Amino acid sequence: MLRRLYDWTMKQAEGPRALPALAGVSFAESSFFPIPPDVLLIPMALAQPKRIWRIGTVAVLASVLGGLFGYWIGAALFDTWGMKILDFYGAGAKFEEFRAFYDRNGIWAVILAGGFTPIPFKVVTVASGAMSMNLFDFIWASLLARATRFYIPCALIWWFGEPVRAFIEKRLTLVATIFTILVVGGFVALKYLAGSA
Repeated sequence: MLRRLYDWTMKQAEGPRALPALAGVSFAESSFFPIPPDVLLIPMALAQPKRIWRIGTVAVLASVLGGLFGYWIGAALFDTWGMKILDFYGAGAKFEEFRAFYDRNGIWAVILAGGFTPIPFKVVTVASGAMSMNLFDFIWASLLARATRFYIPCALIWWFGEPVRAFIEKRLTLVATIFTILVVGGFVALKYLAGSA
């Protein structure tokens, strides 16, 4: 089943609607959607290596725009939608502790969580709006974080090319398991950070 899903995804990654789909998922993932854009970004980069930097740029820009939407949810709709999003990701009950962590780390919380950890980026975007983070700082930190987040896999695929695809296809179950562990690890890290703030 995993192999069929992979083959289907690779076929879709070469299709004409792949780039708009990537933009949509990247936007939504930064504000409320639970599935990360990597599920489209990596197959698209593997399937279309000549367009790899364009694919990465679409993911970055759509993600930052989605982050602005998440920021707006936190700033304007925190008591309704913002708290629901945080609750869904396990951060609502400990929001005050998370606020203390966020206050101490500010811009670094956006850069590190958005670029270097599997912590859901939408938690950071909603929290940034709720805490009235300077919008300019939020935008440049989000750009840096998301560029790091999406250009690194693009660079690895561009650099290593076909061996990366062969590795993924040969060890598909292992790759899927590692990806799942990273996603789950994001939720665990978020709860740990909120609890230790």
